[in-house]
Amino acid sequence: MSVFTFNVIKILFLSFCSAFVSLILAPCLINFLYRSKFWKKKAREKTITGEKAEVFYNLHQKREITVPRGGGILIWATVLIIIFLFFILSKVSNIWWLQKLNFLSRGETWLPLFTLVAGSLVGLLDDILTVFNKGKYIGGGMGFKKRLLIVILIGLIGGLWFYCKLDRNTIHIPLIYNFPDGIDLNIGFWYVPFFILVMVACWAGGIIDGLDGLAGGTFASIFGAFAIIAFAQGSVDLAAFCTVILGALTTFLWFNIPPARFYMGETGILGLTSTMAVAAFLTDSVMILPIIAAPIVITVGSVILQLLSKKIRNKKIWLATPIHHHFEARGWPSYKVTMRFWIMGIIFAILGVAIRLLSQNGI
Repeated sequence: MSVFTFNVIKILFLSFCSAFVSLILAPCLINFLYRSKFWKKKAREKTITGEKAEVFYNLHQKREITVPRGGGILIWATVLIIIFLFFILSKVSNIWWLQKLNFLSRGETWLPLFTLVAGSLVGLLDDILTVFNKGKYIGGGMGFKKRLLIVILIGLIGGLWFYCKLDRNTIHIPLIYNFPDGIDLNIGFWYVPFFILVMVACWAGGIIDGLDGLAGGTFASIFGAFAIIAFAQGSVDLAAFCTVILGALTTFLWFNIPPARFYMGETGILGLTSTMAVAAFLTDSVMILPIIAAPIVITVGSVILQLLSKKIRNKKIWLATPIHHHFEARGWPSYKVTMRFWIMGIIFAILGVAIRLLSQNGI
Protein backbone atom coordinates (compact mmCIF):
# COMPACT_ATOMS: atom_id res chain seq x y z
CA MET A 1 0.00 0.00 0.00
CA SER A 2 1.39 3.39 -1.00
CA VAL A 3 1.77 6.24 1.48
CA PHE A 4 -0.72 8.31 -0.51
CA THR A 5 -3.36 5.57 -0.39
CA PHE A 6 -2.89 5.06 3.35
CA ASN A 7 -3.18 8.79 4.01
CA VAL A 8 -6.46 8.93 2.08
CA ILE A 9 -7.74 5.98 4.10
CA LYS A 10 -6.52 7.65 7.29
CA ILE A 11 -8.47 10.88 6.88
CA LEU A 12 -11.61 9.09 5.66
CA PHE A 13 -11.52 6.50 8.44
CA LEU A 14 -10.99 9.13 11.14
CA SER A 15 -13.89 11.14 9.76
CA PHE A 16 -16.07 8.02 9.91
CA CYS A 17 -14.98 7.36 13.50
CA SER A 18 -15.86 10.93 14.39
CA ALA A 19 -19.34 10.62 12.90
CA PHE A 20 -19.85 7.27 14.64
CA VAL A 21 -18.72 8.47 18.07
CA SER A 22 -20.77 11.66 17.85
CA LEU A 23 -23.81 9.61 16.80
CA ILE A 24 -23.47 7.65 20.04
CA LEU A 25 -22.95 10.79 22.13
CA ALA A 26 -25.75 12.86 20.58
CA PRO A 27 -28.79 11.21 22.28
CA CYS A 28 -27.08 11.48 25.67
CA LEU A 29 -26.29 15.16 25.11
CA ILE A 30 -29.79 15.93 23.85
CA ASN A 31 -31.41 14.27 26.85
CA PHE A 32 -29.10 16.15 29.21
CA LEU A 33 -29.84 19.51 27.56
CA TYR A 34 -33.59 18.98 27.72
CA ARG A 35 -33.49 17.78 31.32
CA SER A 36 -31.45 20.86 32.20
CA LYS A 37 -33.85 23.13 30.26
CA PHE A 38 -30.77 24.54 28.56
CA TRP A 39 -32.57 27.11 26.45
CA LYS A 40 -33.16 30.83 26.54
CA LYS A 41 -35.91 31.84 28.90
CA LYS A 42 -36.80 34.80 26.72
CA ALA A 43 -36.41 35.36 22.98
CA ARG A 44 -34.33 38.27 21.69
CA GLU A 45 -36.47 41.37 21.40
CA LYS A 46 -33.96 44.03 20.32
CA THR A 47 -31.42 44.50 17.55
CA ILE A 48 -27.78 45.37 18.20
CA THR A 49 -28.70 49.04 17.76
CA GLY A 50 -31.35 48.85 20.47
CA GLU A 51 -34.43 48.84 18.23
CA LYS A 52 -37.21 46.28 18.49
CA ALA A 53 -36.42 43.13 16.52
CA GLU A 54 -40.04 42.62 15.54
CA VAL A 55 -39.42 40.44 12.48
CA PHE A 56 -37.00 38.12 14.28
CA TYR A 57 -39.16 37.94 17.39
CA ASN A 58 -42.28 37.02 15.45
CA LEU A 59 -40.46 34.32 13.49
CA HIS A 60 -38.44 32.73 16.30
CA GLN A 61 -39.95 33.50 19.68
CA LYS A 62 -41.37 29.99 20.23
CA ARG A 63 -38.30 28.10 19.01
CA GLU A 64 -35.88 30.28 21.00
CA ILE A 65 -37.46 29.32 24.32
CA THR A 66 -38.13 25.62 23.67
CA VAL A 67 -35.02 24.31 21.86
CA PRO A 68 -31.80 24.00 23.93
CA ARG A 69 -28.48 25.59 23.09
CA GLY A 70 -25.17 23.80 23.60
CA GLY A 71 -25.28 21.46 20.61
CA GLY A 72 -21.75 22.56 19.77
CA ILE A 73 -20.56 20.46 22.72
CA LEU A 74 -21.12 17.44 20.50
CA ILE A 75 -18.57 18.72 17.98
CA TRP A 76 -15.63 19.64 20.18
CA ALA A 77 -16.19 16.77 22.62
CA THR A 78 -16.07 14.32 19.71
CA VAL A 79 -12.87 15.89 18.36
CA LEU A 80 -11.24 15.60 21.79
CA ILE A 81 -12.26 11.95 22.14
CA ILE A 82 -11.03 10.99 18.68
CA ILE A 83 -7.72 12.83 18.77
CA PHE A 84 -6.69 11.54 22.22
CA LEU A 85 -8.10 8.06 21.63
CA PHE A 86 -5.89 7.50 18.60
CA PHE A 87 -2.95 9.23 20.27
CA ILE A 88 -3.16 6.79 23.19
CA LEU A 89 -3.70 3.80 20.89
CA SER A 90 -0.63 4.77 18.87
CA LYS A 91 1.46 4.71 22.06
CA VAL A 92 0.23 1.42 23.51
CA SER A 93 -0.19 -0.58 20.32
CA ASN A 94 2.43 -2.36 18.22
CA ILE A 95 0.18 -2.41 15.14
CA TRP A 96 1.83 -0.19 12.53
CA TRP A 97 -1.32 1.16 10.91
CA LEU A 98 -2.87 1.97 14.29
CA GLN A 99 0.25 3.92 15.22
CA LYS A 100 0.01 5.94 12.02
CA LEU A 101 -3.61 6.93 12.68
CA ASN A 102 -2.37 9.33 15.35
CA PHE A 103 -2.82 12.90 14.08
CA LEU A 104 -1.83 14.90 17.16
CA SER A 105 1.26 16.84 16.05
CA ARG A 106 2.89 20.05 17.21
CA GLY A 107 3.29 21.63 13.80
CA GLU A 108 -0.19 20.88 12.47
CA THR A 109 -2.82 20.18 15.12
CA TRP A 110 -1.69 21.56 18.49
CA LEU A 111 -2.82 25.10 17.71
CA PRO A 112 -6.17 24.29 16.05
CA LEU A 113 -6.93 21.94 18.92
CA PHE A 114 -6.10 24.65 21.44
CA THR A 115 -8.27 27.24 19.69
CA LEU A 116 -11.15 24.79 19.31
CA VAL A 117 -11.13 23.87 22.99
CA ALA A 118 -10.41 27.38 24.31
CA GLY A 119 -13.03 29.02 22.14
CA SER A 120 -15.60 26.31 22.85
CA LEU A 121 -15.15 26.50 26.63
CA VAL A 122 -15.49 30.28 26.63
CA GLY A 123 -18.56 29.89 24.44
CA LEU A 124 -19.98 27.30 26.81
CA LEU A 125 -19.59 29.73 29.71
CA ASP A 126 -21.44 32.36 27.68
CA ASP A 127 -24.22 29.85 26.92
CA ILE A 128 -24.57 28.98 30.59
CA LEU A 129 -24.80 32.65 31.56
CA THR A 130 -27.33 33.25 28.78
CA VAL A 131 -29.53 30.28 29.66
CA PHE A 132 -29.65 31.14 33.35
CA ASN A 133 -29.88 34.88 32.65
CA LYS A 134 -26.69 35.69 34.52
CA GLY A 135 -24.19 38.45 33.90
CA LYS A 136 -24.54 42.18 33.37
CA TYR A 137 -25.49 41.76 29.70
CA ILE A 138 -29.22 42.17 29.04
CA GLY A 139 -30.72 38.71 28.60
CA GLY A 140 -27.68 37.06 30.18
CA GLY A 141 -24.32 36.24 28.73
CA MET A 142 -20.81 37.63 28.89
CA GLY A 143 -21.46 40.76 26.89
CA PHE A 144 -19.90 41.88 23.61
CA LYS A 145 -16.78 43.57 25.02
CA LYS A 146 -15.76 40.62 27.19
CA ARG A 147 -16.18 38.14 24.37
CA LEU A 148 -14.27 40.42 22.02
CA LEU A 149 -11.37 40.67 24.46
CA ILE A 150 -11.26 36.88 24.81
CA VAL A 151 -11.24 36.42 21.05
CA ILE A 152 -8.42 38.96 20.79
CA LEU A 153 -6.49 37.09 23.48
CA ILE A 154 -6.92 33.77 21.64
CA GLY A 155 -5.84 35.52 18.45
CA LEU A 156 -2.79 36.98 20.19
CA ILE A 157 -1.68 33.58 21.47
CA GLY A 158 -2.23 32.05 18.04
CA GLY A 159 -0.46 34.86 16.22
CA LEU A 160 2.56 34.67 18.51
CA TRP A 161 2.68 30.88 18.11
CA PHE A 162 2.75 31.24 14.33
CA TYR A 163 5.32 34.04 14.38
CA CYS A 164 7.64 32.77 17.12
CA LYS A 165 7.26 28.99 17.05
CA LEU A 166 6.41 28.31 13.40
CA ASP A 167 8.46 31.23 11.96
CA ARG A 168 5.54 32.49 9.88
CA ASN A 169 5.71 36.07 8.68
CA THR A 170 4.38 35.93 5.11
CA ILE A 171 0.91 36.02 3.59
CA HIS A 172 0.34 34.12 0.37
CA ILE A 173 -1.50 36.16 -2.25
CA PRO A 174 -2.76 33.89 -5.06
CA LEU A 175 -3.14 34.47 -8.80
CA ILE A 176 -1.19 37.69 -9.18
CA TYR A 177 -0.73 38.86 -12.80
CA ASN A 178 2.47 37.32 -14.24
CA PHE A 179 2.84 35.26 -11.02
CA PRO A 180 0.71 32.12 -11.53
CA ASP A 181 2.04 30.65 -8.29
CA GLY A 182 1.10 33.82 -6.42
CA ILE A 183 3.46 35.76 -4.19
CA ASP A 184 4.40 35.53 -0.52
CA LEU A 185 4.19 38.97 1.04
CA ASN A 186 6.51 39.38 4.03
CA ILE A 187 4.77 41.50 6.68
CA GLY A 188 7.13 40.76 9.56
CA PHE A 189 5.69 41.22 13.04
CA TRP A 190 2.51 42.67 11.51
CA TYR A 191 1.64 39.01 11.03
CA VAL A 192 0.49 38.92 14.67
CA PRO A 193 -2.04 41.82 14.55
CA PHE A 194 -3.21 40.58 11.14
CA PHE A 195 -3.84 37.18 12.71
CA ILE A 196 -5.87 38.83 15.49
CA LEU A 197 -7.87 40.84 12.94
CA VAL A 198 -8.78 37.70 10.98
CA MET A 199 -9.70 35.89 14.18
CA VAL A 200 -12.09 38.69 15.17
CA ALA A 201 -13.57 38.82 11.66
CA CYS A 202 -14.21 35.07 11.73
CA TRP A 203 -15.83 35.34 15.15
CA ALA A 204 -18.20 37.97 13.77
CA GLY A 205 -19.30 35.33 11.27
CA GLY A 206 -20.97 33.48 14.12
CA ILE A 207 -24.21 35.26 13.23
CA ILE A 208 -24.62 32.60 10.52
CA ASP A 209 -26.12 30.46 13.30
CA GLY A 210 -29.68 31.67 12.85
CA LEU A 211 -31.68 28.87 11.21
CA ASP A 212 -31.95 25.14 11.75
CA GLY A 213 -29.03 23.48 9.98
CA LEU A 214 -27.59 26.69 8.52
CA ALA A 215 -24.38 26.99 10.54
CA GLY A 216 -23.67 23.24 10.54
CA GLY A 217 -23.90 22.92 6.75
CA THR A 218 -21.89 26.10 6.19
CA PHE A 219 -19.03 25.00 8.44
CA ALA A 220 -19.09 21.51 6.91
CA SER A 221 -18.24 22.88 3.45
CA ILE A 222 -15.58 25.20 4.94
CA PHE A 223 -13.73 22.49 6.85
CA GLY A 224 -14.12 20.10 3.94
CA ALA A 225 -12.37 22.68 1.76
CA PHE A 226 -9.50 23.15 4.20
CA ALA A 227 -9.13 19.37 4.50
CA ILE A 228 -8.58 19.12 0.73
CA ILE A 229 -6.11 22.02 0.70
CA ALA A 230 -4.17 20.65 3.68
CA PHE A 231 -3.99 17.19 2.13
CA ALA A 232 -2.75 18.62 -1.17
CA GLN A 233 -0.02 20.45 0.75
CA GLY A 234 1.07 17.25 2.51
CA SER A 235 -0.33 18.31 5.89
CA VAL A 236 -2.08 15.01 6.50
CA ASP A 237 -2.60 15.51 10.24
CA LEU A 238 -4.27 18.87 9.68
CA ALA A 239 -6.40 17.35 6.93
CA ALA A 240 -7.41 14.59 9.35
CA PHE A 241 -8.25 17.18 12.02
CA CYS A 242 -10.53 19.03 9.58
CA THR A 243 -12.27 15.82 8.49
CA VAL A 244 -12.80 14.80 12.11
CA ILE A 245 -14.60 18.12 12.62
CA LEU A 246 -16.49 17.43 9.41
CA GLY A 247 -17.55 14.00 10.68
CA ALA A 248 -18.85 15.49 13.91
CA LEU A 249 -20.68 18.19 11.94
CA THR A 250 -22.53 15.58 9.87
CA THR A 251 -23.95 14.03 13.03
CA PHE A 252 -24.70 17.47 14.43
CA LEU A 253 -26.68 18.22 11.24
CA TRP A 254 -28.63 14.98 11.63
CA PHE A 255 -30.14 16.41 14.81
CA ASN A 256 -30.05 20.09 13.80
CA ILE A 257 -31.95 20.00 10.51
CA PRO A 258 -35.57 21.26 10.76
CA PRO A 259 -37.01 20.82 13.28
CA ALA A 260 -33.79 21.13 15.27
CA ARG A 261 -33.35 19.10 18.44
CA PHE A 262 -30.70 21.56 19.64
CA TYR A 263 -28.87 24.68 18.53
CA MET A 264 -25.12 25.03 18.17
CA GLY A 265 -24.86 27.86 20.66
CA GLU A 266 -21.82 29.99 21.35
CA THR A 267 -19.87 26.91 22.46
CA GLY A 268 -19.98 25.68 18.88
CA ILE A 269 -19.72 29.00 17.09
CA LEU A 270 -16.74 30.46 18.98
CA GLY A 271 -14.80 27.20 18.76
CA LEU A 272 -15.45 26.65 15.05
CA THR A 273 -14.85 30.23 13.92
CA SER A 274 -11.53 30.49 15.76
CA THR A 275 -10.44 27.09 14.42
CA MET A 276 -11.47 28.14 10.92
CA ALA A 277 -9.12 31.12 11.15
CA VAL A 278 -6.24 28.91 12.33
CA ALA A 279 -6.85 26.42 9.52
CA ALA A 280 -6.72 29.27 7.01
CA PHE A 281 -3.34 30.42 8.33
CA LEU A 282 -1.89 26.91 8.63
CA THR A 283 -2.71 26.24 4.97
CA ASP A 284 -1.57 29.76 4.00
CA SER A 285 -5.03 30.30 2.53
CA VAL A 286 -6.17 33.30 4.51
CA MET A 287 -6.52 35.47 1.40
CA ILE A 288 -9.05 33.06 -0.10
CA LEU A 289 -10.88 32.55 3.20
CA PRO A 290 -13.55 35.09 2.14
CA ILE A 291 -14.26 32.86 -0.88
CA ILE A 292 -14.32 29.56 0.99
CA ALA A 293 -16.47 31.14 3.71
CA ALA A 294 -18.59 33.21 1.29
CA PRO A 295 -21.93 32.54 3.06
CA ILE A 296 -20.46 33.92 6.27
CA VAL A 297 -19.03 36.96 4.48
CA ILE A 298 -22.40 37.66 2.85
CA THR A 299 -24.17 37.26 6.17
CA VAL A 300 -21.84 39.66 8.00
CA GLY A 301 -21.89 42.05 5.05
CA SER A 302 -25.69 42.21 5.11
CA VAL A 303 -25.61 43.36 8.74
CA ILE A 304 -22.95 45.99 8.07
CA LEU A 305 -24.79 47.38 5.04
CA GLN A 306 -28.06 47.43 6.95
CA LEU A 307 -26.49 49.41 9.80
CA LEU A 308 -24.86 51.87 7.40
CA SER A 309 -28.09 52.32 5.47
CA LYS A 310 -30.08 53.01 8.63
CA LYS A 311 -27.48 55.50 9.81
CA ILE A 312 -26.94 57.32 6.50
CA ARG A 313 -30.27 56.90 4.68
CA ASN A 314 -32.45 56.33 7.75
CA LYS A 315 -34.05 53.34 6.06
CA LYS A 316 -33.50 49.61 5.80
CA ILE A 317 -32.22 47.64 2.82
CA TRP A 318 -33.65 44.34 4.03
CA LEU A 319 -36.66 43.48 6.17
CA ALA A 320 -34.35 41.91 8.75
CA THR A 321 -30.71 40.98 9.14
CA PRO A 322 -28.72 38.79 8.97
CA ILE A 323 -29.95 38.31 5.43
CA HIS A 324 -31.32 34.80 5.98
CA HIS A 325 -33.99 36.35 8.22
CA HIS A 326 -34.90 38.71 5.35
CA PHE A 327 -35.73 35.72 3.17
CA GLU A 328 -37.76 34.24 6.02
CA ALA A 329 -39.68 37.50 6.32
CA ARG A 330 -40.32 37.35 2.57
CA GLY A 331 -42.12 34.07 3.11
CA TRP A 332 -39.42 31.54 2.28
CA PRO A 333 -39.57 28.39 4.42
CA SER A 334 -36.50 28.19 6.67
CA TYR A 335 -35.38 24.90 5.09
CA LYS A 336 -35.39 26.54 1.66
CA VAL A 337 -33.12 29.33 2.88
CA THR A 338 -30.84 26.84 4.62
CA MET A 339 -30.46 24.51 1.64
CA ARG A 340 -29.74 27.34 -0.76
CA PHE A 341 -27.05 28.61 1.59
CA TRP A 342 -25.62 25.08 1.68
CA ILE A 343 -25.47 24.97 -2.11
CA MET A 344 -23.87 28.39 -2.28
CA GLY A 345 -21.36 27.36 0.38
CA ILE A 346 -20.34 24.22 -1.51
CA ILE A 347 -19.92 26.11 -4.78
CA PHE A 348 -17.73 28.81 -3.24
CA ALA A 349 -15.75 26.22 -1.25
CA ILE A 350 -14.96 24.41 -4.52
CA LEU A 351 -13.93 27.71 -6.12
CA GLY A 352 -11.69 28.58 -3.17
CA VAL A 353 -9.99 25.18 -3.25
CA ALA A 354 -9.43 25.47 -7.01
CA ILE A 355 -7.85 28.92 -6.68
CA ARG A 356 -5.58 27.82 -3.84
CA LEU A 357 -4.42 24.67 -5.59
CA LEU A 358 -3.90 26.49 -8.88
CA SER A 359 -1.84 29.13 -7.11
CA GLN A 360 0.09 26.44 -5.27
CA ASN A 361 1.03 24.37 -8.28
CA GLY A 362 1.14 26.97 -11.02
CA ILE A 363 0.02 26.33 -14.61
